[in-house]
Amino acid sequence: MGVLDGKVALVTGGSSGIGEATARLFAREGARVAVLALGPEELEEVAQDISDSVGEAMPVAADISRPEQMKAAVAKVVDRWGRLDIVFANAGINGVWAPLEELDPEEWRQTIDVNLTGTFFTVKYAAPYLKRNGGAIVITSSINGARVFSSPGATAYSCSKAGQVALAKTLALELAEDRVRVNVVCPGNIATEIEESTDRQDLKSLGESVGFPAKAIPLTGRAAGRPEQVAEVVLFLASDASSHVTGAVVTVDGAQSLMVG
Repeated sequence: MGVLDGKVALVTGGSSGIGEATARLFAREGARVAVLALGPEELEEVAQDISDSVGEAMPVAADISRPEQMKAAVAKVVDRWGRLDIVFANAGINGVWAPLEELDPEEWRQTIDVNLTGTFFTVKYAAPYLKRNGGAIVITSSINGARVFSSPGATAYSCSKAGQVALAKTLALELAEDRVRVNVVCPGNIATEIEESTDRQDLKSLGESVGFPAKAIPLTGRAAGRPEQVAEVVLFLASDASSHVTGAVVTVDGAQSLMVG
């Protein structure tokens, strides 16, 4: 028997990295999992592989920064399985990292829209269903929003991630009477594809980065963490094992942020 038997979970950003690792772990632990992401082809492949190998999954294509798409996506999950118990709001981007004077307003807006506003939409439209039976929300923030603010040019990213922490703490209190818990994971350097899409512009004038990703991770030497290591923490926060935990911020970085924070 799995620790999530009978539960229905929605995982955003579920087609790769931390989201995919968590979706697979949730399914192995008995949950029916809705895997949400933008790209339909890769998304359908992941959902099908989960269904074929470890559990039951459905693909849901949506842009988390579009409220009408997220409202429809959540409704689609509930229409299929009749309930929603767990939301892992994991989707996000690194966006453009640039000096303040060179950061275009639209580049700022895109990062905030996806990371912070997208998380708000995800939680907003899921909340009415979570309130029916109680449930758990876990949000992926970052050490660059909770403990480390020394990464050159990461203004938009760090602000979006700090905003997620504030959102989670506020909603932890607001939703507590409905037995909905809200917690945060803050990964450090994890071996995912998100770093490859980071658009770094003209950062030499700001000096060498000492933040994300740091050059040293005390627990592993230099090796980045694995998505599965974050997924295990998310599973704990989503399960009844953390039934008295809400408003918590859990750092998953092998002490990386202690070296630079």
